Amino acid sequence: MSKAVDPAVPPSGTGCVDCDAAGGWWVHLRRCAACGNIGCCDDSPSRHASAHWRKTGHPIIRSFEPGEDWFWNYDSNEYYDGPRLAPPEHHPVDQPVPGPRGRVPADWAEQLRRR
Repeated sequence: MSKAVDPAVPPSGTGCVDCDAAGGWWVHLRRCAACGNIGCCDDSPSRHASAHWRKTGHPIIRSFEPGEDWFWNYDSNEYYDGPRLAPPEHHPVDQPVPGPRGRVPADWAEQLRRR
């Protein structure tokens, strides 16, 4: 599993890289433990974290939410006991959930129910 986790790699930013590029929004954020890519969770409209796994083969993610330190292994569909990763360990605490501020539609909960 050593190639699946690199504790020295910092996160790619404070929000989902792909949502930021497209002007989208997310529910929760996940951090790739191999390369630091920040993607949105599968409850988010675009599901970029799991798309990153399918594209790169990087199976281990860590929550990028304040107060959460769990890891998940997409390959085994199980929690993973991972090491401490390079800071920061979560998105800024003033960043809303869902986020980011200013891009979340007023009917976001309804949009998620329709998926």
